[in-house]
Amino acid sequence: MVTKLRSNLRISFVLWIMFMWIVLMGELSWANVFGGLLVGLGVVLFFPLPAMPISNISISWGPLFKFVFQWFGDLIVASVKVSWLALRPQKPPKTAILNVPMRVSNELVLYFATSAYNLQPGGSVTDIDIANRMWTIHVLNAENDEDIQREIDTVAELEHRMITIFEKGH
Repeated sequence: MVTKLRSNLRISFVLWIMFMWIVLMGELSWANVFGGLLVGLGVVLFFPLPAMPISNISISWGPLFKFVFQWFGDLIVASVKVSWLALRPQKPPKTAILNVPMRVSNELVLYFATSAYNLQPGGSVTDIDIANRMWTIHVLNAENDEDIQREIDTVAELEHRMITIFEKGH
């Protein structure tokens, strides 16, 4: 019982919740600090989060920084493209639903990849088949086979980047 209590008691989470409580209350006082500690302890002890699946993750910081920089650049380009699709004086573009592989081995890395893809305008992951490591994606602009292949290549490049950044032995 004591071991389980000790493993659930994550002081950094308690302190973070305490800080957020003080911010929420809008005043730094002893009562808010004590109240925040009680709320933090209650949340951490009575609603424990499962362990993060980080056993096979090893962050490569150089590729991570490069990815973040490129991702923000891609965000600007994708935003302009989607804006043009919305504002151009033509009919709406053809869309497509595609099944594409996302062969990362860790579920947390799969989550990171899904978040990175969904936050970019122009496409979204609509379903994840975890057992087969397959995404179902909705693509906004799929006028021809070249557009579809470009999106498949984009997902393959994202997969490669995630493996390079987070998975050991690559």
